[in-house]
Amino acid sequence: MQTGKDAAAAAKAGMEKTKASVQEKAERMTTRDPLKKEMASEKKEDRVAAAEMDKQAAKAQHAAEKHGRTTTTGVGATGTTGTGYGATGTNTTF
Repeated sequence: MQTGKDAAAAAKAGMEKTKASVQEKAERMTTRDPLKKEMASEKKEDRVAAAEMDKQAAKAQHAAEKHGRTTTTGVGATGTTGTGYGATGTNTTF
């Protein structure tokens, strides 16, 4: 199932990159100000980079899930809840 999830992440990233390119072109066509045109290009580059980072993070998440681990991001993120033999039912922080 990992390859299916990876393909979905890649497709989503591709859509985000395309959307960023289309928006950049629209913004560049509607203005004559060179500064605004440059800002549109920088905005597109940032969105493309963010989409690629999201795709790589999703792939890493899928690989970790395949190996039986969970990965989380952010401050105070928690992993899996213990419910097996001897578990207390509390969250384990990774």
